Amino acid sequence: MFTFETTDEKEVRRFRIAQFNGKPATVNSGGLSVTGHVRSVRQTEAGAAARWSITLLPTSPNGNIGGLSRPNAASFAEDCH
Repeated sequence: MFTFETTDEKEVRRFRIAQFNGKPATVNSGGLSVTGHVRSVRQTEAGAAARWSITLLPTSPNGNIGGLSRPNAASFAEDCH
């Protein structure tokens, strides 16, 4: 899991939309680019400025989420007949 904090409301909105739609999102933080599915978007209460903590489950280049392979749709199609 990759967790980072931000104060940018537009960025938070983008991650919430990606989480709702189940789409992967990419974050660039400190020269590091991480792509993955959004697990949580939480607002932290400490301080005067609004801050959000965002957690991503990184997606590997072959499409696996967090190192786990996705099920093949064809394997489920066999069960329907």
